[in-house]
Amino acid sequence: MPTPSPSVLPIRRLTPRDLNACADLSEDRGWPREEHKWGLLLSAGTGYGIDDPEGGLITACVVTEYGPVGSPALGAIGMVLVAERYSRQGIGRRLMRHVLAEMGTTPLTLHATPNGRPLYEELGFKVTGRAEMVCGHFTAGGPAPAVSTRPATAEDLTTILRLDEEVFGTDRTHILTRLPAFTDQLRVAEENGKIIGYAAAWPNLDNQVVGPLIARDTEVAKALITSLAAHTDMQLRTDIDVRHEELLTWVKDRGLASIAFNSVMTYGISELPGDWARRYAPLTVAAG
Repeated sequence: MPTPSPSVLPIRRLTPRDLNACADLSEDRGWPREEHKWGLLLSAGTGYGIDDPEGGLITACVVTEYGPVGSPALGAIGMVLVAERYSRQGIGRRLMRHVLAEMGTTPLTLHATPNGRPLYEELGFKVTGRAEMVCGHFTAGGPAPAVSTRPATAEDLTTILRLDEEVFGTDRTHILTRLPAFTDQLRVAEENGKIIGYAAAWPNLDNQVVGPLIARDTEVAKALITSLAAHTDMQLRTDIDVRHEELLTWVKDRGLASIAFNSVMTYGISELPGDWARRYAPLTVAAG
C-alpha cells in the first residue's frame, strides 16, 4: 500500500505524551533532544504536528499563548521542525499556515534562524529585533555589582508575576508558576526590601540556560547573572536582546562567547508589548 503524501496527512494537536517523538524529531534535524524544554512547552503551550505513517512525527511546533485564557494577547511560536527526509516539500509552510489560521487575530512572535527567516517573511512576519546567543563558563571579575540578590521564595511569586506582566507586557502566570519545578535556580534582586528584578537558570544538556531575565537596569541584570553563575559549575547560555550592548560586552568579558544570532519577528503587531529596556533575556526563544 503506498505511503500517503504528507500534504494530505492531518495536522493534530500534540500532548505531553508526544514528548519522546518531539525529542526524536529534534535529534533527526541535528538539534539537541532538549526533553526538559519540550516537556515545559507541551504542558504550558499547544503543540501541532503531523504523524509519520512509519512512526514518529513528520513535523511539529509549539505555540505558547499569553494573556487572558480564550482571548490571548500574544502567541509565541517555537520549535518549528520538519524531519530531514521530508524537508523541502512545503510541509513547514503548511504547518505554519495552519497555526496562523488557528490563532486568528492573535498577534504572534517568534525567533527565527537565518534559514527559517525567509519562510516567515513569506508568511507575513516582520523582523522587529535581534537576539544574540552567548555561551561559556562565567568567570567573575572586576567590581561586583552592588545589588543584593537571594533565592526566590513562595512569598515572592505574586510580586514576580506583577513585575513580569509590567515588563513583558502581558500575563504569563501559567509559565512562571512552573518555574520552581522547571528551573535549578530562581533568584530575585532587591533594593530596600523591594524586588527590582528576577532571573532563573534551568538545565539543558551540558549547560544552564539563563532566562527569563527581567531587571530594572543593567547593573541589576549583571548581579543576577553573577549570582546564578556562583551557584553552578556548568556553562551558562542565554539569548540577550542586542540592544543591551553593555550587558553583552560584560558577559563576553567574563567568558561567554557569541554562538548565533536570531531575528525576533512579529505578526499582526509592529513591535512586542512591554518594556524592552527591562527585558534582557527570554525564558527560551521557543516561548518568546
